[in-house]
Amino acid sequence: MVLAKPTFPAPDHDHGRCTADALDHAERVCERRAQKFTPIRRQVLQALLSSHRPLGAYEVIDELAKSMPRPAPITVYRALDFLMENGLVHRIESRNAYLACAHDHDAAAMVAFLICERCGSVGEIPAMPAAQSINTAARATGFAPKLSVVEITGTCMHCQK
Repeated sequence: MVLAKPTFPAPDHDHGRCTADALDHAERVCERRAQKFTPIRRQVLQALLSSHRPLGAYEVIDELAKSMPRPAPITVYRALDFLMENGLVHRIESRNAYLACAHDHDAAAMVAFLICERCGSVGEIPAMPAAQSINTAARATGFAPKLSVVEITGTCMHCQK
């Protein structure tokens, strides 16, 4: 029996194991898709995995600069694009930031982001039925939807305690 990942990991969870599992997942995804998981792509993903909070591109650069020469922004943006195209990273539009994703879905899968206003953590839940309903309503007006992003702010269960 495989246990589902919690939407918001407990503050005292084994983050080292969490990070290792996400990197293993990324390696498997890239191998399955015959994509190269280059060192810079791995390092950018590791920077995003440093917490369960979204990071802006320049925060990723700052994180990387702790352990390597400061990378050029274009290098980080290219790595982020690759990671997003392969469903390994999501862009949190309202924060202009990126979040590592270890769920097994492709980049086209519709998810909703639950953003905790207290701790800044972001959880991810499936949102396909809601997205289909919104897209159907949009198409009924003659609009051709391209991208749907659902972000819900509130307080995670850990911060409510």
